[in-house]
Amino acid sequence: MVGSVALDSVRTPFGKADDVLGGAATFFSYAASFFTTVRLVAVVGADFPKAHLDLLARRGVDLSGLQVTEGATFRWVGEYGYDLNEAKTLDTRLGVFADFRPELPAAFRRTPFLFLANIDPELQLDVLRKVERPRLVALDTMNFWIQGKREALRRVLAEVDALLVNDAEARMLTEEPNLVKAARKILTYGPRIVVIKRGEYGALMVNEGRFFFVPAFPLDAVFDPTGAGDTFAGGFMGALARADRLDEAALRRAIVYGSVMASFTVEDFSLDRLLRLTDREVEERFQTFQEMMRLER
Repeated sequence: MVGSVALDSVRTPFGKADDVLGGAATFFSYAASFFTTVRLVAVVGADFPKAHLDLLARRGVDLSGLQVTEGATFRWVGEYGYDLNEAKTLDTRLGVFADFRPELPAAFRRTPFLFLANIDPELQLDVLRKVERPRLVALDTMNFWIQGKREALRRVLAEVDALLVNDAEARMLTEEPNLVKAARKILTYGPRIVVIKRGEYGALMVNEGRFFFVPAFPLDAVFDPTGAGDTFAGGFMGALARADRLDEAALRRAIVYGSVMASFTVEDFSLDRLLRLTDREVEERFQTFQEMMRLER
């Protein structure tokens, strides 16, 4: 996993949390650690709490690719209204993340499953040049890169196996309002798997002309959706790594596991719900998803 580790301050109609653990790489790594061993590539400042590093290490996350440099850790401040599908950014301080150049320890170069979070597409390409060809490379991006570095993004898309984006990003990338058409268009860019995350409306996967849709898990309370998409990606990639298969059945199970992990994340702020999560709860909710989606003949 190559991405960001951050400190977040978040406000929602249901509470707030200040200077808590965040970042795409953090949510991804913690979620994926329920399924497999995770190797993390990121950067933090000297101000980053050691307790957070210990937290990830206890989950078995390999931190030898995490750079700790002089300066301030990436910080994000945001808030949500009652429409929890959209965050309003109040402040972003990149700190040491502004000069982040991924450095891969020798052991990381043969990792079979690689996830590139929404960093500069030129850095994503640089990472691809440094690794032996993984069995699966998945990529995330965001509107900032779609608008500002479209050509570089198209170059890296031509070399990856899967793209995971939300519905707004899929529409922006393809300039296509219809999500089905947008997904099909992305397939022409290079990826053979497209996963479109739709928040409370579930997730759609398109590959080889086949469609698979997973609804969002019905929850009594949603406190904070921050990191849900990254947790989804962690569950998805972690489940594929554990299965060690990339057939249609494995992909569909991985989408459900991604949805399971995301459904837990939104039940509390930061990683608080994941910290209380057990393997048994993960499997029980996976079974519940299966029951929700079952259609008797």
